[in-house]
Amino acid sequence: MVDIRDLPFPIVVTEVHALGEYQLALMFQDGKQGIFDMKPYLGKGVFKDLENPGYFSLVTIENGTASWQNGADMAPERLYTDCIAA
Repeated sequence: MVDIRDLPFPIVVTEVHALGEYQLALMFQDGKQGIFDMKPYLGKGVFKDLENPGYFSLVTIENGTASWQNGADMAPERLYTDCIAA
């Protein structure tokens, strides 16, 4: 478990790209890059719309994190701590 006090603040997503298999390629303000798997979140609440691959691919950055037009977004801290190095 990552101690939140060890994270660089603010955590800001500067680039996001949808990949196949419901993954996001991410770059953060501090230069960290990685891949985040969205599959565990699909089918729940606002993330249900993301099951459509075409809609999933419409990911953008809003308020420094990955988001979609339906209001779905991920906490940048979660993206940062759970992404796998690319």
